[in-house]
Order: sequence, then structure tokens, then C-alpha cells
Amino acid sequence: MPVPVRVAVVGTGTAARVHVEALRALDEPVEIVAGVDDDAGHAAAFCASHGIPYSGTSLARALVDTRPALVHVCSGARLAPASTALAGGVHVLVELPPALSLRGLDDLDAAQAPGGPYVATVFPHRFGSGARRLRALAGAGVLGRPLLALCHTTWYRAHGGLMLGPGMHEIDLLMSVLGEWTEVSASAHRLARPGRTEDVSLAHVTFAGGAVASVVCSVLSPREESLLRFDFERATVEVTRGRDASCAGFGDDDWRVTPAPGHESTVLDAWRSGEHGRRGGHGAQFAEVLAGVRAGTPLPVGVAGARSTMRLVAGVYAAAFSGRPVVPSDVDPGSAFYERMDGFGPPWS
Repeated sequence: MPVPVRVAVVGTGTAARVHVEALRALDEPVEIVAGVDDDAGHAAAFCASHGIPYSGTSLARALVDTRPALVHVCSGARLAPASTALAGGVHVLVELPPALSLRGLDDLDAAQAPGGPYVATVFPHRFGSGARRLRALAGAGVLGRPLLALCHTTWYRAHGGLMLGPGMHEIDLLMSVLGEWTEVSASAHRLARPGRTEDVSLAHVTFAGGAVASVVCSVLSPREESLLRFDFERATVEVTRGRDASCAGFGDDDWRVTPAPGHESTVLDAWRSGEHGRRGGHGAQFAEVLAGVRAGTPLPVGVAGARSTMRLVAGVYAAAFSGRPVVPSDVDPGSAFYERMDGFGPPWS
């Protein structure tokens, strides 16, 4: 039996609870050795309720006292605790969003040293067997060219800003299938919720391979749904689930394949023979992160992978707030939307 990977958790809110429960549900040798929070009372209560032996307010102290190999950053601030862990020679897994801007993400990348320790970001939908099967079949040409996709995260919440939060899970899965984007047009609206963030956004995205996609995020939708649909030349592949998709992920039963006429046998045989049995939730990604920690190899999903998704989110905001189509270079360094996701500010500010 391998030696358990020692894990410390920074931040002791809802995300930390999800992480701890997912780690303990794994059939993996892992030991959660510390919980750290700016609020000592919160840290102590969290650790007591989850059977974690060490609580504190200083990550630097916890690194010395408990010697973790991996730190899960679930706090509001991401860069400071991640940098502290990396400087201490400890790998880092950062909860979504990994940063609040592309600049912040690049600062996180710069905190890594060549050869490790490494940073991973939480994008678990990629790791389910359905998503893996889809990418394998698409990559092998079984499905033909991708033509159209829908990526709709329509939830019902008290506050906006879904696209920079849980909506990024679906956007990341979209990009893991279709690759890099080349242009986006978008609109964002504050229709019913208070605050500075949008409660509805709609984007039209063109990808380098020629496919186009509709990306919608809403917090105004009483019938909650997370939906991705991919229309290829030879099949439609879709996955849908309620709001719990953010934490539970997509299982095999959530996926559906509809072959185009004349391609039934080829498509269905390939789909049925692919990988099965792995739900695309936090646990699926955490298992691969732990394997990377043991091997001393880069952890999935690294900062470069997260940057592609964050760059599209920045592009949607830039297109929505500027009122014109945006290409990737429009959110590069020098752009207001590189410095801040809201750039020069939303039209309702």
C-alpha cells in the first residue's frame, strides 16, 4: 500500500467541505492533516466536525507542523496561500475560479518553479468517462467534424456572476472538446438581481476548427439545468443534469448519443465500447492529482489548461461590455480585460 498523501486545506467553507468529502470517498491512500482559515474559530469547528487533527490560521506554520505534500486552496484569496505553499515545496490544487483575472492567473503561474512543485486547478467535468469517451471519438474522427454546440448553465440563485463561478465548469468541458476559440460576440445583463455582476450572459463563440457554440449563463431560471450538446456530422452527443452537476459531476447515465441516419452502427458501437464507470466530479480529478503528487509530475488541470478557459470568459465579458466581437488577442496584456474580468466596468455601473 502506498504511503498516504498528506493534504492540508486552506479555507473552511462550503468548497472545503466538498473537497474533504470527495477526498475521503476515494479508494486512495490520503490523509487530511490540517485545516487553515483566517478565522480561528471557523478553522477549529471545521476540523472538529471533519476529524482533522490540526487547525490554525497560518498556512506557513501548518506547513512546518504537519508536512503536507498537497495544499487544497479553497479560501477567497487564491494567490497568497498558493504562493506560500509553492515556496514551501508543496503542490497546490486551487478551487475555481483559480484567479479573478488573467493577470492573477499569470501571477499564479509565475509562482511555480520549473520542475515543480506544481499547481492544479479544479475543473472536474473533464475527467468523467463520458467526457473522455466523447473526446476520444471526436479525436479519432468517428463523429465527423464538430459543427454546433450548446453550453447552457441555467440556474436559480440570489446573486449573479455565474460565468466566473460554477458556469466555468461547463465552459471548460466545452473547450476540452472543441479546442481554442477564435472570436466571440456576447451580451450581458443585470435583469433582476442586485449587485455589480450580470445575472444573464449570452455568447456566440467561433472555434478554430470551424464549430460555433452558444454559451448561456443564467441565475434567473427556476428549472435549473446544466446542458452541453455537441452536434457533429455523424451524431449529436449531449449531457444534462440539474444544478448539482457542479459538485456531483456528470455520470454515464447523464449522457445521450443520437447517430445521424446511416451512421447508427458505427457511432453506437464506438460509444458503447469506450471508457465507462467514472463520474466526472471532484473525486475523479482528485484521484489523478494524487497520482501526480506521488509521481512528482505536473498535476491536471495545470495553469495553462485553466488559462484557455479563463481567456474565453474574459473574452465574453470584453465582447459584452464593449459591444463588439472580440478575438483572443483583445484580452492579452495591455487590455483592461486582462487586468480585470469586468475591464472598464459593466454598462450598468
